[in-house]
Amino acid sequence: QVQLVESGGGLVQAGGSLRLSCSVSGRTFRTLVTGWFRQVPGKEREFVARWSGGSAIYADSVKGRFTISRDNTKNTVYLQMNSLKPEDTAIYYCASDLIGGATQREYYYWGQGTQVTVSS
Repeated sequence: QVQLVESGGGLVQAGGSLRLSCSVSGRTFRTLVTGWFRQVPGKEREFVARWSGGSAIYADSVKGRFTISRDNTKNTVYLQMNSLKPEDTAIYYCASDLIGGATQREYYYWGQGTQVTVSS
């Protein structure tokens, strides 16, 4: 069993920055793929970024503004979000599994989510 706990969400003005954290426990962290998704009420959960095997992939909408990273000594994955826009407002979820890509169905383990609100 894998447990994920997100933190770091909040309210920020457009152009500002936030760093989300996802603490992972219950399985060897190094073996896991970890990703970030986000969801706006009434819409499907969408892919944001994924870290696997030392490399990252990003959704086009966040490329160049967001950076995913992980600290294996702390069993934590981060999402640094810069140049935030009002359209980035969503609940952000951390996800993990042994393998995973850019779709939510590829991930079995999920955190509870953290709210990010970007004001204009």
